[in-house]
Amino acid sequence: MIIFKQFNNLNEFSFCSVASIDTKEKLNHYLNQLSDEELLKLANLLHLLPKEDENEVKKKFLIELFVYHYQRRTSQLDAINKMPLYPTEDVIWNDNIVPSEYFSGDACLALPKLNLQFLTLHDYLLRNFDLFRLESTYEIKQDIEDVVTRLNPWEADDGTLLFRGWARMAHPVANFAICEVAKPNVGEDKPSRVRADVTVSLSVRREIKNEWEALRKHDVCLLLSIKKPKISPSFSGYFPDEFGINFVRGCEIEGMLDENGRVIEEGPEPKPLLRGDTRTFRVWLDCNQYKIDMDNVKNQNSEDVYESFNVIMRRRPKENNFKAVLETIRDLMNTRCVVPDWLLDIILGYGDPGAAHYSQLGNTLKVLDFNDTFLDLEHLKESFPLATFKYNEKDLMKPPFTLIFEDENTNKRENDSDQVKASQIITVESYVTPSRGPYPYTIPKKNSVRFTPTQVEAIKSGMQPGLTMVVGPPGTALNQLFEKIMALDVDERHLLRLGHGEEALETEKDFSRYGRVNYVLNKRLELLHEVTRLKDSLGVAGEMGASCETAGYFFLQHVLARWEKYMSQIKPSDNSPVNIKSIKELFPFHVFFSNAPQPLFKGNSYEEDIEIAEGCFRYLKNIFTQLKEFRAFEMLRSGLDRTRYLLVKEAKIIAMTCTHAALKRHELVDLGFQFDNILMEESAQILEIETFIPMLLQNPEDGRNRLKRWVMIGDHHQLPPVIKNMAFQKFSNMEQSLFTRFVRLGVPTIDLDAQGRARPSICDLYNWRYKNLGNLQHVTTWPEFKVGNAGLFFDYQLINVDELEGRGETEPRKYFYQNLAEAEYVVHLYMYMRLLGYPASSISLLTTYNGQKELLKDVIEQRCAKNPLFGRPHKISTVDKYQGQQNDYILLSLVRTKAVGHIRDVRRLVVAMSRARLGLYVFAKVSLFKNCYELQPAFAKLTKRPLVLHAAPWEKFPTERLIHQPPSSKPVIIKDVTHMSNLVHQLYSEVCVAYQSHYQNISQQWHEAPGILDAKGIPADTGARYDSDEEPQEVMIVNEVGKKNEQKS
Repeated sequence: MIIFKQFNNLNEFSFCSVASIDTKEKLNHYLNQLSDEELLKLANLLHLLPKEDENEVKKKFLIELFVYHYQRRTSQLDAINKMPLYPTEDVIWNDNIVPSEYFSGDACLALPKLNLQFLTLHDYLLRNFDLFRLESTYEIKQDIEDVVTRLNPWEADDGTLLFRGWARMAHPVANFAICEVAKPNVGEDKPSRVRADVTVSLSVRREIKNEWEALRKHDVCLLLSIKKPKISPSFSGYFPDEFGINFVRGCEIEGMLDENGRVIEEGPEPKPLLRGDTRTFRVWLDCNQYKIDMDNVKNQNSEDVYESFNVIMRRRPKENNFKAVLETIRDLMNTRCVVPDWLLDIILGYGDPGAAHYSQLGNTLKVLDFNDTFLDLEHLKESFPLATFKYNEKDLMKPPFTLIFEDENTNKRENDSDQVKASQIITVESYVTPSRGPYPYTIPKKNSVRFTPTQVEAIKSGMQPGLTMVVGPPGTALNQLFEKIMALDVDERHLLRLGHGEEALETEKDFSRYGRVNYVLNKRLELLHEVTRLKDSLGVAGEMGASCETAGYFFLQHVLARWEKYMSQIKPSDNSPVNIKSIKELFPFHVFFSNAPQPLFKGNSYEEDIEIAEGCFRYLKNIFTQLKEFRAFEMLRSGLDRTRYLLVKEAKIIAMTCTHAALKRHELVDLGFQFDNILMEESAQILEIETFIPMLLQNPEDGRNRLKRWVMIGDHHQLPPVIKNMAFQKFSNMEQSLFTRFVRLGVPTIDLDAQGRARPSICDLYNWRYKNLGNLQHVTTWPEFKVGNAGLFFDYQLINVDELEGRGETEPRKYFYQNLAEAEYVVHLYMYMRLLGYPASSISLLTTYNGQKELLKDVIEQRCAKNPLFGRPHKISTVDKYQGQQNDYILLSLVRTKAVGHIRDVRRLVVAMSRARLGLYVFAKVSLFKNCYELQPAFAKLTKRPLVLHAAPWEKFPTERLIHQPPSSKPVIIKDVTHMSNLVHQLYSEVCVAYQSHYQNISQQWHEAPGILDAKGIPADTGARYDSDEEPQEVMIVNEVGKKNEQKS
């Protein structure tokens, strides 16, 4: 109105709609038509300038002032929607955005934080989005720098880029071409899809070629443009300038192209064999980034990024999920995020922390079927020590049991803050599981574990609606849940494993989507064969087993009709009882069940025989029920449709990683995927946002989330999620998992109090960290726990390792710590154990640093790998990577000799001490670690035993010596790594001589008495001569440690 009245030369502007003039370009266009005086007058009329300001104001400033006040501001959500999800070179090496230096904790950074509470779900998602994007960028930066350094690019005189090195995870691009730029969707200005073809020549080793050809759909790769690298790049300089990195762009694999230029689809069928080494990958590019790049080419005449790519880089699948997670978070921010009402306040960190516990919800179940959880009535009473039980003493009370809880109230003890259960009244009802058929394999599998009261409480809480949090200390057997479910009484057709993880299952069965489809199709053929056999046994003509449909008609017309007639004949009437023999004589399916154990009917009682008959019919009915479910697989022809039907309709227990849940969320929601329960293991090791996403894999019903139960299993006393950037880890608190946050908020937890992994003595090294952690009975009664460790005086020992030739820890590159003396000592102890007969699969070598892990691998490859007497150990890993795993014997190297390092983190110490079942041997500079305050509880126990290795080389594995009995002779005290080396090589020589003599005896027996072999073991020996430090006369393998000391002397 002001412009219309006061400025006639802007009449056109006055009649424009607000939406047509609220951009910076339009405002500049119209405001530039005014003179300086008119702009100043307009600014005063709009009160944009202070009245007292008499300074001269320039026109450019006034225009910027108007634009700042009146241009349309992009909303935070619109900015996120227009943001490329892949990092570029401008972000990756910008220290202001991604802090790269070691964060000491003193400075304040412009980063969001993950605290205990959040304002809204949008605030929660936004903080996680920003931090996850920056952490992913930091990891990508490290990978790019590693790959480009290995490639070692240089530019020839003619301008051609050559590579002096080689990298497993990157390859030069032979050709790159954009093949499709789709039109924008309605209301958008970016292309709806951008696809390109990347051609490489894979003239590399077969295994590496297979890795490139195994790239899956949705795997993320990076495209690099490298130009004019320096001849001698410096690592202290700006990395892109030193190595010539011009552009970095991300892409997503659609698939590899066949010889006809078509994408090879994933499926059960084997991939076609392609000739030659040239491979072309079809990739999707980021549409937002493509628009930005094309706008820069158009407006700023900058270089076309997509004509300069010369390297494609892949990443490890487990570390390459960032794009899927970011995309999922962005989708959640754009939709109405429906969290269950009973969980929303706890997610945000408000209200009563115990509000989601089943005892606080109004829909608590009073009747629970515990099936075979309890082994007997006494076990049931032990599981609820404060309860009062009601049951009919006349009945034979055998499991399975159904429990009716009549009192779920709680009160507090006097002078005690712990909340305890009041005396509950529990009504116990026993029932008989209906027979499933006459065959032995139809007998249900039964539980044989005598669960502790705490475990029973965890089971009970998991059966109730609400949130259940179980703290599982090491050895409480809560890992590998899917493999344990497979062993239960669950029909295979209801189990499904999604994602890369199905490859890691220790089973020959294929539980992937296509594997389950093949199982269903094979099962269908087996069942139809049974239908044909049933048809023949009844004398019915026709192809009744031709399809699931004909089988269904056959069941209704012939099977069900005969059964109903049979039941009417044997049903007792009011006046006359039924003859027991008639149950057997009138049974219509005798011929079909002739292959079952006979006699089919026992003739002892009417109830027993009628139950057998009904069990037989249940067996038949189950056949036709399964065929009815499988009928859809006859109608659906494509493998993709079958897998989708299996996922949505057939599978009842679905296992996937949180990463896969983020990757496939959009697809699962579109398919109408539904579930009521979530069980999440190792949840204290998962990032907060990756824990949150699985809750939202389904569409809400009537505006409400249908999730009823959420069981989280984890241990916040062990290592948190891995965050590589220290600023994000410490300042932003990104390493805090959702499980840990709930614990800090005070959400009720069930702390399991009995471990079944380690000897009680080894458990004492870490049980101080937990509430009343005891031991299950089997860790003292099973044979392997009752005997000692052969050849070793102690089941655990801290071994002091002095510097070798004046060298302790070394650092070939930053944070890449190594310790040669410890590596040699660890490997020689492994060799010693192998010579005594320990299986290699029972020994794992652990360390706290990646550098030492690589050194251990090198030493093992040099000394053991090619020698059949030694071989490789089960695993060589870092403590962090080994969390959640275990082995019988652990050899642990702590590496550091100058500073304690990150073993100071008590959570890492707990993981390190808790991986062994039968033997733990720690190698370290004792004087450094024993005075560390954080390590005192464990090292106080470790240092009570001798700090030099006590060996018994005359004792072979397995030994019959009991754990508390010392070996028969005095120990051989190993002074240092050189002494250990001499002992190992002396043992090796003796074993070789013994084997040689053994085989000569066998050869002589072949000549004397063909066909008769009397195998003789290697003779036992005492350890007297092992006390000598003299070099053995014949050394069968290289003794580098001994040689170095000889040269030194």
